[in-house]
Amino acid sequence: MSLKIRLARAGSKKRPYYHVVVADARSPRDGRFIETLGSWNPMLPKDAERVTLKADRVQHWLGVGAQPTDRVLRFLDKAGLATREAKSNPSKGEPGKKAQERAAERRQREEDAAAKAAEAASAE
Repeated sequence: MSLKIRLARAGSKKRPYYHVVVADARSPRDGRFIETLGSWNPMLPKDAERVTLKADRVQHWLGVGAQPTDRVLRFLDKAGLATREAKSNPSKGEPGKKAQERAAERRQREEDAAAKAAEAASAE
């Protein structure tokens, strides 16, 4: 049985509240879970206490082999209970394929216009 430390949604519509739970990886998001380890209230301001965790129980489940999801791993890293490697995607900020094609065409037109202007200036 593979265990996950993940979020289970609670709260009403447009007012999310999440429980940090340990669950079997095959069970549904808001379905059966083994134990509640904490909570996350994203509606609170960022400087408030948004995340609460039971550190000793989290350490126990990590020791047993439970794998945290990415969002929960961020919480655990901030609390000092686990380490999360920083992800790097240098190509994320690049424009899409069509935008790159348009930029290349624009550069080509500018180079052609500059060459034509230089040719006209040398002819005079």
